Amino acid sequence: MMTTTISPDRTDFREAMAHLPAAVNILTTDGPGGRIGMTVSAVCSVTDAPPTVLVCVNRGSASHDVISGNGRVCLNVLGGHHEELALHFAGATKVPMPERFAWDIWDPAEPVPVLRDALVNIIGTVRDLKPMGSHSVMFVEVERVRVRHGDSLVYFNRRFHRLETRREPGDDE
Repeated sequence: MMTTTISPDRTDFREAMAHLPAAVNILTTDGPGGRIGMTVSAVCSVTDAPPTVLVCVNRGSASHDVISGNGRVCLNVLGGHHEELALHFAGATKVPMPERFAWDIWDPAEPVPVLRDALVNIIGTVRDLKPMGSHSVMFVEVERVRVRHGDSLVYFNRRFHRLETRREPGDDE
């Protein structure tokens, strides 16, 4: 049996990244390659002209080729109440993919799976893909955005946390 040891540099880097709070998202796609979704936290804005975000996806993931092949995606930014859903799409609960999409939480009018009560939905097209180490950096040109107000789900120190929205006097409810 072969054991793989991780270098101290990689261990230190992983520990550092565990202390970088990140929004929790479910990246979804549907098309000729199939319907699939995965929990992702490596997401950030790139530019607003044209509106573009980047998403990093492990090339060894079963979802990678489906997402890059279909080309259309929805980045569903999760609300504070979505921890269980994040676990499902991270594969932690072993719920089969078709069952995840059978739940009555998706907007059936959309061309890609859009989580109805996500904090944010960003629908777009993968315009470029750059390999970097074990991952691909996917540049997604944004076509449509839908924003709701509420608490956010973040990942920090290898655990999910609910980041509550602070209400100030006079804020709209």
